[in-house]
Amino acid sequence: MRQQPRAQADALPAGPAKPATNPLSVVPAALVSASGFLLFAWQDRLSGFLLLAAALAVAAFISRRLLVDLALIGVGLSAMSLVPITTDISTEHMSVMGTAMVLAVGIPYSVSRFVTRDHAIRFPIRTGQPWTRAEKWYLPAVLVIGYALMPVYMIRTGVYTNWPAVSDPDGIARLFLGTNVLGIWDELFFICTAFTLLRRHVPDWQANLLQAVLFTSFLWELGFHSWAPFFIFPFALLQARLFTVTRSLSYIVSVHLLFDFVLFLVLIHAHNREWIDIFLY
Repeated sequence: MRQQPRAQADALPAGPAKPATNPLSVVPAALVSASGFLLFAWQDRLSGFLLLAAALAVAAFISRRLLVDLALIGVGLSAMSLVPITTDISTEHMSVMGTAMVLAVGIPYSVSRFVTRDHAIRFPIRTGQPWTRAEKWYLPAVLVIGYALMPVYMIRTGVYTNWPAVSDPDGIARLFLGTNVLGIWDELFFICTAFTLLRRHVPDWQANLLQAVLFTSFLWELGFHSWAPFFIFPFALLQARLFTVTRSLSYIVSVHLLFDFVLFLVLIHAHNREWIDIFLY
């Protein structure tokens, strides 16, 4: 089948029609985002859940559709907040956290697909559209940016100690698997789920800011401390924007995994300084 030019593809609908919006929708949406900050970055579960409940109560007065969509985001936030979010790569912890990650993405998708039947949440892997020259060039640029940024951040701040020191093949394999799976999940939940549901009710720029707060808060709890929010927040904004433009999960995952590959190499080097001694910091 002949591929459509990008110009024609941009004219195609991105998914279900956007419901009629109410300017007040930003209030409960912002409360949901703030609840994620409390749950993850502040690690105040009680206040986080109370704020999430308040957000849903306000949403109920605005529209049923808004209530359902924010509740689906809340399900994901709740699932993740009930398990330890750490970089532990033991089988037990990876199983527990992995189960929560599956529920956080799987429940909203299943409800959207089979209960409300609006199929608002989609994971577009094969779009049928070729990546543009700029999009292709951005991928090696990501490696360069990661090479320049990650070792300086991880090693100079000592944040690398939030990740386990591994030097055996099994540990290295687990670390590689953990960083990649988590990177994919970030895009599935924060972009394909949270951002997609939020932008049905508020302008894209507002939805982007709100999902970036969730994205950054989660990674803070995971271990990206110090000045990490100053590059994670812009990264989250850019990922949502790229998803809006490309409508391609495979593209934003490729970007994320390139960063995570550099992260993986830096972690191995940071804990074993004679290994992969190619970084400047």
